[in-house]
Amino acid sequence: MAAARRHGKRPPKVLRMSVELPLWRALTGYRILTLLYVLVLDAMSYRKYEHPLGAAAYMGALTVWMALTWRRTTSPERCTRRFLVTDLGFAVGGILLTTLVDSHARIMGGSPTLPSIWAAGAVLGFAIKGGWRWAAVASSAVAAANLVEREVLARDTLHNVILVWVASVGLGYVVEVARASERTLARALQVEAATRERERLARDIHDSVLQVLAMVQRRGAAIGGEAAELGRMAGEQEVALRSLVSGGPVSRPVVPAPVPAAVPVPPAPPAGDGPCDVRALLAPYAGAGVTFSEPGAPVELPAAAAAELAAAVSAALDNVRVHAGPGAQAWILVEDEPHAVIVTVRDDGPGIPEGRLADAEREGRLGVALSIRGRLRDLGGTAEWVSVPGQGTEVELTVPKGTAPEGGRRGKTRA
Repeated sequence: MAAARRHGKRPPKVLRMSVELPLWRALTGYRILTLLYVLVLDAMSYRKYEHPLGAAAYMGALTVWMALTWRRTTSPERCTRRFLVTDLGFAVGGILLTTLVDSHARIMGGSPTLPSIWAAGAVLGFAIKGGWRWAAVASSAVAAANLVEREVLARDTLHNVILVWVASVGLGYVVEVARASERTLARALQVEAATRERERLARDIHDSVLQVLAMVQRRGAAIGGEAAELGRMAGEQEVALRSLVSGGPVSRPVVPAPVPAAVPVPPAPPAGDGPCDVRALLAPYAGAGVTFSEPGAPVELPAAAAAELAAAVSAALDNVRVHAGPGAQAWILVEDEPHAVIVTVRDDGPGIPEGRLADAEREGRLGVALSIRGRLRDLGGTAEWVSVPGQGTEVELTVPKGTAPEGGRRGKTRA
């Protein structure tokens, strides 16, 4: 942010959502509308007061107070405890002042107090700011003032007191629950963001460091001598690193797999996030053991999405070389649908036994979990596996064009 200021740029504005912000706005509107109502009510009863100038003086003071402080209830930062106490003082003071400016007969006949329903706004401010406990204290103060003003516990007085008390305490409790829910949601969003970043780093580690460590382990064991010790240390580090990126301990030792053949490196996508032809990124994978089929027209995706899709195809081909054997044949088929790009990677290997993908993820083998499924999920797409033992494996990678797809094709198992 400091660098942005030095270069004359404003830092991006951070929008903070709050579940209680609409309540503060509603309270501001309530205080303004009830003030207008009280002023009209006082004007209509002006000549009925025993001391009308006293009533007018209070209404003038209340109007000035509202004009100076109406913005105090627009946000929790502006609404301080000192303001709330002073606001409650205006409400309680107005109720008690009614006994001095109005006649005893009018008071006993049910005449409204000077602040009337405006006094409830002060109590609601306590409820929104401090929860149901603050609301109980403030409403009790207003209730006591009403009982002193009326001198007897009349039915209408009791009704109004209970109504204000229940409404304010209920609102305070709702605010506390909403705040707790908001904190829980914020923590969940932080955990989700951290998990996605962890998965992204784990994909990069799987695609580079883990494969190099596994190769060093196997080559060291094949060469022997001091290289064997180096390979053993590389194997230990591979196990520890797999445990770290998978978020738990490895349940059993990692079984060395055959050294995969070198995978052609696709050309880098163009800079920026402009359109990129997926065919150009996947064509270099074609070779003696890989058949590539493409449409005649360009298949365009944003550059970042195309690069992630190509990396997922590379991970799928790695699985073919490692698990189907060096003599396995693979096919890559690119389909350009109206709303999505679909890339299918199929092989003629032995297939995947049922439950093997879940077991591999628990063991820390993250090729499917992160390098393929994680990439497609981040793009809003899907990765689906169809495998029959003895008949090979088919992986269908779907990347939507702008919107998330509704789902995969029927008859296939979602990974």
